[in-house]
Amino acid sequence: MSGELKGKVALVLGGSSGIGEVTALAFANAGAKVAVASRRSNEGEQIVQQIQANGGEAFFVRTDVSIESDVKDFIDKTVIKYGQIDYAFNNAGVMQSAPLIQLTEADWDQMIDINLKGVFFALKYEILAMLQQGYGSIVNTASIAGVIGMADLSAYSASKGGVIALTKSASIEYAKSNIRINSVSLGTIKTAALDQAPPDLLAQIVTGHPIGRIGLPTEVAEAVLWLCSSKASFVTGHNMIIDGGYTCQ
Repeated sequence: MSGELKGKVALVLGGSSGIGEVTALAFANAGAKVAVASRRSNEGEQIVQQIQANGGEAFFVRTDVSIESDVKDFIDKTVIKYGQIDYAFNNAGVMQSAPLIQLTEADWDQMIDINLKGVFFALKYEILAMLQQGYGSIVNTASIAGVIGMADLSAYSASKGGVIALTKSASIEYAKSNIRINSVSLGTIKTAALDQAPPDLLAQIVTGHPIGRIGLPTEVAEAVLWLCSSKASFVTGHNMIIDGGYTCQ
């Protein structure tokens, strides 16, 4: 796959930490030029510096995915700089856990604005760019919380379920335009957010996955790169579940 991605251009929204960071590095290691977007400027610039130190090409644009003009500006700058967008990974997201009756309107709006509306904005401008060049591949980050019911995650679940539905609809609209659009629904993945989890809760999470462990960001990155590549050329509108068997129970 590294040969296929060499010289291609990959966008990673939400690329300054965790899964986004690892996927941005994976694209770069496979030879792609990488455009990184995030609200965290310092972290985003550090990812770019790491890619450049390893001989790759990358740049960063501070972007709030809930603001349409920010997303448009990021994608416009990528096209101006690199002339094309081959792949896009829409990974920016937030999660809040609370019983439904404790959620405020602001809590709800944050989940929808970033997790769902942000994907809508990204898709809109990525697709517009890809239509001009006649091809492209997009992967959106969803969650198993958008597939099955999960207590205390109602707003998050609603936003991620929306991402899955949006992915399927968009994939049908643009299949004949040679643009493939898929999503990945993740179980628990080892990121910095888990470092604050109490040991007993973490043990409970681990045993909840039939495979006997939680996932690694590298495992998500490999799936994203595969979905973007020509090896997945007959795959579109698919929601790939990466959860160690959690949703099979």
